[in-house]
Amino acid sequence: MFRTALRNVLAHKARLLMTVLAVMLGVAFVSGTLVFTSTISDAFQRSSQKGFDNVDVAIQPKSSDSGSGAPGAAPKLDRRLLDAAARVPGAASATGTVSGFTAIADKHGKLIGDGFPTNGGNYFPGKDGKDARYPLRDGTAPKGPHEFALDAHTADKAGYKVGDTVRISVDGPVREQKLTGVFTTDDGTVAAGGSLALFDTATAQQLFAAPGAFSEIDVKAAPGTSQSALKAAVDKVLPEDGAAATTGKKLADEQAKGIAESMDGMKTGLLVFAGIALFVGIFIIANTFTMLVAQRTKELALLRAVGASRRQVTRSVLSEAFLVGAVAAVTGLAAGIGIGAGLRALMGTMGATVPDGPLVIAPSTIAVSLAVGIVVTVLAAWLPGRRAAKIPPVAAMNSVHATATTKSQVVRNTIGALVAGAGAAAVVVATGINDAEALMSGGAALLLVGVFILTPLLSRPLIALAAPVLRAFGISGKLARQNAVRNPRRTAATASALMVGLTLITGMTVIAGSVQKGIDKMATDALTADYVVSMAGRSPLSPDVAKQLSGLDEVTAVSPLRNSPSRIGTGPDATTEYLTGVNGKDFGRLTRLDFTQGSLGDLRGGRAVVDDATAEQHRWSAGAHIPVTYEDGRKGTLTVSGVYQGNEMIHGIILDNGTLAPHQRQITDMQVMVKTKDGATDATKDALVKALGKNPAISVSDKKDVSDGIAQMFSLMLNMLYGLLAMAVIVAVLGVINTLAMSVFERQQEIGMLRAIGLDRRGIKRMVRLESLVISLFGGVLGVGLGVFFGWAAGELIGGSLPTYELVLPWGRLGLFLGLAAVVGVLAALWPARRAAKLNMLAAIKSE
Repeated sequence: MFRTALRNVLAHKARLLMTVLAVMLGVAFVSGTLVFTSTISDAFQRSSQKGFDNVDVAIQPKSSDSGSGAPGAAPKLDRRLLDAAARVPGAASATGTVSGFTAIADKHGKLIGDGFPTNGGNYFPGKDGKDARYPLRDGTAPKGPHEFALDAHTADKAGYKVGDTVRISVDGPVREQKLTGVFTTDDGTVAAGGSLALFDTATAQQLFAAPGAFSEIDVKAAPGTSQSALKAAVDKVLPEDGAAATTGKKLADEQAKGIAESMDGMKTGLLVFAGIALFVGIFIIANTFTMLVAQRTKELALLRAVGASRRQVTRSVLSEAFLVGAVAAVTGLAAGIGIGAGLRALMGTMGATVPDGPLVIAPSTIAVSLAVGIVVTVLAAWLPGRRAAKIPPVAAMNSVHATATTKSQVVRNTIGALVAGAGAAAVVVATGINDAEALMSGGAALLLVGVFILTPLLSRPLIALAAPVLRAFGISGKLARQNAVRNPRRTAATASALMVGLTLITGMTVIAGSVQKGIDKMATDALTADYVVSMAGRSPLSPDVAKQLSGLDEVTAVSPLRNSPSRIGTGPDATTEYLTGVNGKDFGRLTRLDFTQGSLGDLRGGRAVVDDATAEQHRWSAGAHIPVTYEDGRKGTLTVSGVYQGNEMIHGIILDNGTLAPHQRQITDMQVMVKTKDGATDATKDALVKALGKNPAISVSDKKDVSDGIAQMFSLMLNMLYGLLAMAVIVAVLGVINTLAMSVFERQQEIGMLRAIGLDRRGIKRMVRLESLVISLFGGVLGVGLGVFFGWAAGELIGGSLPTYELVLPWGRLGLFLGLAAVVGVLAALWPARRAAKLNMLAAIKSE
């Protein structure tokens, strides 16, 4: 039986090619994802470990008992602690580090590394006058407040050389610094596409911390001293509750773990789409083996007649599937390794630099890829294999085996209706329940499976709707419609492959368009300000920016937004909350808040307004008095003057900056809202940008820019989904080609007769193309319909957290998706139609 299976595989190479391609694409996606993520993760982990070569023990500020960001005296790492750490037994040296946001402008005034971390730090020379962390490639170390050094990658990318004057920004105002040195670094953020600027220690402390303060103290062990022994010695000189020591190995392990976890998210997302491609491929595999079994009815029946058992027949079909799956898995693994290497190279062309390292092909990657290809193929062929085993020996006497019975069709349709109904009910119920994502996901999966089971039943009435159009193509159109419904199960399996891909694409498009509309409405409703000014990377702004803007003739109202941690309440029930400071005088002119209780009123002194979610959590209402411990540890009381409906843009506890500022250790703004005389115009925006020194790190955004910025991640995700789901559509195209090729082979006699009675080659081609078009559009209609339903249902859940959410049906894109289904049908039919037209009519009529 194994030899029979091998002979059948070799005899039907062309028929199984599409199946091999479908499985190969899915396996290639899986293996490519695993190779790519493993390679990138390994490269960054190696790079991060190099960054800890000079760190055996790190001293870092310890968070207070009340939690990170809570009020109270901030832990301080000063020069005295640095010197004490350098003197402990076993210490070779100690380095004080300071870091913070630093934006670098290129020669055209644009921000370098936009979208990646743009950091600043300090150059800390040792006894030899050099900083071992940052070897200088060119020039000298920075000295004084007007000099700095830049990493080699950024300097080369921007074309900067030693001696150039570079425009930079740390907290808003533009600074012009002289570039004195270019250094090399293993910093992972630089390798990923960011930038690193270094200042002398005194300047860095002034910019990023406080005079004499460090963010971290790194201690290097003397030869022969272990990290654990050095940590024990360092622990003895640490101030109580002020700082904590950690070994460099632990920090490196934690960073490596963080990198691995961040790559796991990307890996999971990519594998989901690989799974979708394989799921679509299952339809093709099952369809192919079903047709192969049907074509070999007499052969299999003859095997039964000469003594083969049902188990042997099933095993024969599964052996074929194993061989096909093995070939597809091996070729898919090879293709996936190429994909992984290509994706790494692609990152380099897109400006993201990956640290040097080998291409990582883990044993688990090989095992998973082979297992996925073989298991998916064998499982998809199991049902056709069982069906083959049920062929009675008497079928050897007939030309075709018996078609599906009415009883089996009734059972299938009943099961499909129950499954689809349960799924639809679960989805609808989930729309009215909070946090019902799991219920909705389960219901959506059930509905999809139910529709797949019902697809043969749905094919006849839906394809019948195309009859009036097909009549226009004469006898070719009539024959195409009849061929499409002749084998409903085959048509259903073919259309379902396309249905799955279009369901996901349509659903995501509806959700993204509706979310964008909701965000636009939220920005319009919540903001009356013409512009919002902020720093790149959400870094804090200097308060000088708001002062500078308020002095402009074009500006009529300005309000900076500041965040400050606080403790709300007293005793063990106290919680940490962030207070938002605003310009109480102008805030009402810059926003439009919907109050459920009280009003904004005169936001001065101890008055505050609270969003509804926070008020509900603490059971506050208008007039409530809130005990508060400010950032500097001082206590006070706030009075709730109003409760408003919060959103993604404005929420939390809002009070006047005049009340908040005296308690802040360092006054910085998160953003500044601006209203102007002439409203949002290009001329006004240019005036604001010019007034701020054409700073590349500062963004001046109108309402549309704010809305687009919030929705940007949805657009990026949607574009990625389109690219990834294209894999499923490609696999679906292979399925249509496969089905038509099989159909043409089965109908050789019929096609020969049609040619003999006068249907020319062009008519045969038209018939096959129209059949393909009808099947593809059938799958497209189902996919778009289900996608709209799932998009609506998901939107009902999103509406709970985004009150301005509004369902938007992008009719243009929906039409485009149906057009895509039609194009799939036309392209998929090219080869089968040509093959059908080339059949020799006499040979076809005589074929068995």
